[in-house]
Amino acid sequence: MAYLTDRKRAEGLGSAKSGTEHHWSMMVSAVAMAILVPLFIFTFGRILGAPYEEVIAHYSRPFPAIVAALTIAAGMMHFKNGVQATIEDYMQGTARKVAIILSICLCYALAGVGLFAIARIAL
Repeated sequence: MAYLTDRKRAEGLGSAKSGTEHHWSMMVSAVAMAILVPLFIFTFGRILGAPYEEVIAHYSRPFPAIVAALTIAAGMMHFKNGVQATIEDYMQGTARKVAIILSICLCYALAGVGLFAIARIAL
């Protein structure tokens, strides 16, 4: 029988050994989103409601295409981490593992499709 104090049990990274890394990733992606979303709204808002040819010409320029691609990438990373934390908090057992795998696959698929669309327009 081990006689450990509460502090001794709590030292380190926690039972999962990844809580600090997960929290740091969420904070970094939140700061990135705080910068990118206003830029995306600024670039997207100017072209909203324009004809197809103007939209293609607008996103063929580097700045709007890069802002849109970074917004998609950072947004999906933030969404993936947030959904994973929510699933870990509220689900248990095999359903938790399946839900985490499906949500990660969905996030990567959405990011891939979005980045492919931006690349297709920009190039």
